[in-house]
Amino acid sequence: MSKMPSSFRRVWTIPILVAIASLVGLVSALLGDGVLDWISWIGLGAAVVVLAWALVARRT
Repeated sequence: MSKMPSSFRRVWTIPILVAIASLVGLVSALLGDGVLDWISWIGLGAAVVVLAWALVARRT
């Protein structure tokens, strides 16, 4: 039974963090301007960076 949580954590940690960053980015983009625009760019850009990294890492 102890392998299940470790396996779950290994598989789902990064996707959950990317989803949270995207959600924060989307909500901040809807709520305001100024600093919230920067937060939205960072939150939404994190998903793009992780995707690009995964594609490059998969090819090598």
